[in-house]
Amino acid sequence: MQLMEKQKAKYTYGILERQFALIFDRATRAKGISGENLLKFIEARLDNVVYRMGLSPSRAGARQLVSHRHITVNDKVVNIPSYTLKPGDRIAVREKSKSLETIVNSVAGRTSKYPWIDFNATSLSGTFINMPDREQIPENIREQLIVELYSK
Repeated sequence: MQLMEKQKAKYTYGILERQFALIFDRATRAKGISGENLLKFIEARLDNVVYRMGLSPSRAGARQLVSHRHITVNDKVVNIPSYTLKPGDRIAVREKSKSLETIVNSVAGRTSKYPWIDFNATSLSGTFINMPDREQIPENIREQLIVELYSK
């Protein structure tokens, strides 16, 4: 049983690592500072925006909400957590998922507001306004170290 869990963890890690490498590649090809671009692209992922909107108490939970088809983008169901949002995209909870206990509890405890996301708690929907500036991202991340590591 324990071996099976290790294989599953290795498989999941491999997928996430590949997704990160693709985002890093995009960030280095884009104009501007690679580290800041990397953070912007990560913030534009659907699972991250669902987390930032307060629809889930954790990023893993947000990823699961997206995977289980509870989230729509521009009125179409999207079940790909790594889906990259564009400015102006409208994110919402599906009508039949609005009563899920995890979503209701998470929205009730929501405290943070981010300037690049416009969120309406009554309709459980929001808009990805624009890519955030580095100063707007609250995490204390030294992105230059990540760039140095992945550039090798």
